[in-house]
Amino acid sequence: MAELFCFRCGPSSQDRAEFCERCGAPLSFSRAPEKTLRPADLRGRGVWRYSPFLPEVEPLTLGEGRTPLIPAPRLAELLGVEILLKLEGLNPTGSFKDRGAAVMVAVLRKKGAKKLCDDSSGNAGASLSAYAARAGIPARIFVPAYASGPKLRQIEAYGAELVRVPGPRPAATAALLGELEKNPDLVYASHNHSPYFLAGLRTLAYEIAEDLRFQEVDHVVVPVGGGALYLGLFYGFSELLRLGWVKKMPRIHAVQAAACAPIVRAHLAGEEEVEEVELGETVAEGVRIPKPARGAEILWALRSCGGEALAVTEEEIMEAQRELARKEGVYVEPTSALSLAGLLRLRVQGIIREGERVILPLTGSGLKSAKP
Repeated sequence: MAELFCFRCGPSSQDRAEFCERCGAPLSFSRAPEKTLRPADLRGRGVWRYSPFLPEVEPLTLGEGRTPLIPAPRLAELLGVEILLKLEGLNPTGSFKDRGAAVMVAVLRKKGAKKLCDDSSGNAGASLSAYAARAGIPARIFVPAYASGPKLRQIEAYGAELVRVPGPRPAATAALLGELEKNPDLVYASHNHSPYFLAGLRTLAYEIAEDLRFQEVDHVVVPVGGGALYLGLFYGFSELLRLGWVKKMPRIHAVQAAACAPIVRAHLAGEEEVEEVELGETVAEGVRIPKPARGAEILWALRSCGGEALAVTEEEIMEAQRELARKEGVYVEPTSALSLAGLLRLRVQGIIREGERVILPLTGSGLKSAKP
């Protein structure tokens, strides 16, 4: 049965698929397949292979998903753990956001959306622009003016209208909300709020599990800004556990830049809500979000799976980016390097132990970086 749900209040029957009418939290989506479903029942490849878990819509695709999961032997030898890299930068627009955009835009197309908009530091905007173009729906993307040049050029290449907004990241959101009030044809296709975007990101967990033939995963180390990827992995592995396809829930760890770490601050303080933090400068622009819309949900998921939250320095981020390129031949944007920076810290702290299996989702291609 397909349904929307709130992590606090449970299933929701409301028509407006965005926020819970009882507590105001962003809603999530779960189709909850019957336990009779088996991996052998899945068909096709990529994101839409997992259609039994997704909204019932006509697939919209650019070939997203089925990204390589490769070993990192030199880093593994150095750290004494098994490391597997999930190369999400090989999705069609160069980031993991394509998983969510494919599903979200397919749903909005079915609902008859006339024009889409979103606020983004780059990757989500590029992804939405590509899938909107594929669906034949115009798009308008509000971005902070400091966003990476390659990402902005990519958005414009897909034909989307690019609105550069001076000031910090929240200024782009404010500009978008002002435009929504004036234009009733605009639909806010929010990668941070949409339950359908989050549904598409669950496929990363399904794919990792299939890649490993459903063997155990001990840890997943995830960059967190808005937190949709973190929650997609949490809900995806939880669903696999419910179905009995995996026997163990991995510990999913959240890594943020020390310059902007609201989840880390709230988690370490034992709080259930996330307060806005001062917006510092970081090369990891994809996680530069001072108050994630799904902050309380991330804290709940983090504690439910025994994950840790940690903040890493700019030096650690850049060193991890270099190590991935020079030791494993994988060039990622700085935001992606948070995964390895987090692993290094967790290994030193003894939270990740010798011989354990660790998955690092590498969220975006280094070709999208503003600087080499």
